[in-house]
Amino acid sequence: MAKILIAEDERDIRNLIAFTLQFAGHQVVASADGAEALETARRDIPDLIVLDIRMPRMDGYEVCRQIKADNTLKHIPVVFLTAKGQETEMQAGYALGAAGYIIKPFAPDQLTERLQAILVKA
Repeated sequence: MAKILIAEDERDIRNLIAFTLQFAGHQVVASADGAEALETARRDIPDLIVLDIRMPRMDGYEVCRQIKADNTLKHIPVVFLTAKGQETEMQAGYALGAAGYIIKPFAPDQLTERLQAILVKA
């Protein structure tokens, strides 16, 4: 199906997301921080990027900002995944060009369905 990059600093959550998406048939590449996610995106050119907002080295907003400024990557849908569900944070993410916003905790089937819907639109 699709190649999906996950950027999540919490290992257990990263592993859960990877397992869920692989079970749904996707190829998954994972990063533990924002800077690594940006490097991975440039190297692997995924079909979709899932970013935690609060990460070491570079937060998800900055990763998204740099992705959307890169002509090679700007077409890739970015979905924010975070425990922070305040309206101002969501607006900030959408203003940067995010295609979606998923709030933790999430049900694995909900995650798969939301990401699939975004992939279909892309």
